[in-house]
Amino acid sequence: MELISEFDFTLPRGLVDGSGRVHRQGTMRLATARDELAVERDRTVQRLPGYGTLVLLSRVITRLGELTALTPDLLENLFTQDLAYLREVYNRINQGGTAQIPTRCPACDAEFEVDLALAGE
Repeated sequence: MELISEFDFTLPRGLVDGSGRVHRQGTMRLATARDELAVERDRTVQRLPGYGTLVLLSRVITRLGELTALTPDLLENLFTQDLAYLREVYNRINQGGTAQIPTRCPACDAEFEVDLALAGE
């Protein structure tokens, strides 16, 4: 079984860059321990803990539209709906890669998958 480590997403609104272009299609990779540690070590995050989300997302988003080098400063321009969406994508892919969990029927012993409801679903 091959490990899937990158996931495509589409932002609801899109990030508008300095030239007015809207970037909606992107790719996010699985987070590593190093990503989590980088957030804790970041000086801005130490002063403003809420900034940690932007630091973490800037590390794990490998592409957004034509952009391949994302910074926390650039992600400050995300619409709040898009930021909430990216948090959800991050949580889903780093909690097993899907929103489904395998289970087994206690009555007939059949195996099937059940959707795992996350944040607000």
